[in-house]
Amino acid sequence: MMQEQITDKNSLAYQRMSWEALKKSINGLINKVNISNIGIIIQELLQENIVRGRGLLSRSVLQAQSASPIFTHVYAALVAIINSKFPQIGELILLRLILNFRKGYRRNDKQLCLTASKFLAHLINQSVVHEVLCLEMLTLLLERPTDDSVEVAIGFLKECGLKLTQVSPRGINAIFERLRNILHESEIDKRVQYMIEVMFAVRKDGFKDHPVILEELDLVEEDDQFTHMLPLEDDYNQEDVLNVFKMDPNFMENEEKYKAIKKEILNEGDSDSNTDQDAGSSEEEEEGEEDEEGQKVTIHDKTEINLVSFRRTIYVAIQSSLDFEECAHKLLKMEFPESQTKELCNMILDCCAQQRTYEKIFGLLAGRFCMLKKEYMESFESIFKEQYDTIHRLETNKLRHVAKMFAHLLYTDSLPWSVLECIKLIEETTTSSSRIFVKIFFQELCEYMGLPKLNARLKDETLQPFFEGLLPQDNPRNTRFAINFLLL
Repeated sequence: MMQEQITDKNSLAYQRMSWEALKKSINGLINKVNISNIGIIIQELLQENIVRGRGLLSRSVLQAQSASPIFTHVYAALVAIINSKFPQIGELILLRLILNFRKGYRRNDKQLCLTASKFLAHLINQSVVHEVLCLEMLTLLLERPTDDSVEVAIGFLKECGLKLTQVSPRGINAIFERLRNILHESEIDKRVQYMIEVMFAVRKDGFKDHPVILEELDLVEEDDQFTHMLPLEDDYNQEDVLNVFKMDPNFMENEEKYKAIKKEILNEGDSDSNTDQDAGSSEEEEEGEEDEEGQKVTIHDKTEINLVSFRRTIYVAIQSSLDFEECAHKLLKMEFPESQTKELCNMILDCCAQQRTYEKIFGLLAGRFCMLKKEYMESFESIFKEQYDTIHRLETNKLRHVAKMFAHLLYTDSLPWSVLECIKLIEETTTSSSRIFVKIFFQELCEYMGLPKLNARLKDETLQPFFEGLLPQDNPRNTRFAINFLLL
């Protein structure tokens, strides 16, 4: 074979032939997979460098599923196993599916939407992607109902409706309520009306013909699952560059790295091992420190991927909640470590700042957390001071939302008024941004409390040490500045 005759394994010719062989092998294995041989196929796939060929693997899986939608549950199980070892491969497949669905929706391509949504439904069943994506897709499809969009939504709901019933009963109730309104109010085809009625019957029967996962395909232990949080409307790059050959200057070094990972996975004897964290990190081929003698891999995460994942989880929980009580319940159920307390508070504030208009849910949510635990209150106190010190970095709209949220916290006594000690109304220590912040902040307090109550609070003898900066009396110039500012 010509590949064996080339001695320089770092050469362009050798790498190109290796790439073609990898492509052929991956395509062949994906095309052969079925329920009975999925374990063997996974073992053979892992023999190939699927980190290098992750683009090929993603493309091959999507093409196979598109050609044979009847085997979607099998391909979803295969992706779930690979995702437990290499989460970034699972993420690549997911974002390509999301982009395919969005493309089909924009182009009114019903077939593309049906294919992509069916695959995503089974990946939701396998806990490869969070169920919030399902709710976002259904909301989009039923927002402006057409015959095609309702048909796609019903097909999608049949596949993952039982899973959604288990994990988000309020969400699925809202979806079926929307379907009921469409049935009675929208001018849709008789055929589609009948499909909606059948969907209600399927739900009444408990989705008995649409189980979450077939027993033969329930191959990933719950502890090994890696669930991705991928919102429908985020900006994604499907990384088509991974589908084509590119010379690797460190070809042999990366091949050796993959061999070490492969050995560690395959030596554990089955596909539900606990190496998903090590294997997932190995996809970034030049990260981590490997012991040449095959000992345990030591990985130093400098990418803050855990922090990003945590923030994404918080964002999805907030955006998918109907009210602040549901949101607080979801966040408390996550049982995150105490070290993440301040990060949670920061994320609530960031979500508030990103909105087009101020939404009271964020003030109520922050207030609820402050009342629950002293640590949350202390975190928001610290954040208030940090935000005031760096307020010049915020756009005016974000600044306004931040001021309104903190005004709510003080009005409800969720935060102590002592936080105001960081405000010094002196020309030299304020900026245009900080002055806007203070003005909006006190306007909101006045609106919440009324001028008499606010005045009484600001004259409270026990709080005077904390209000010295609001009306400085160290020299007449500073006093005049503060008076002029507060009167304008």
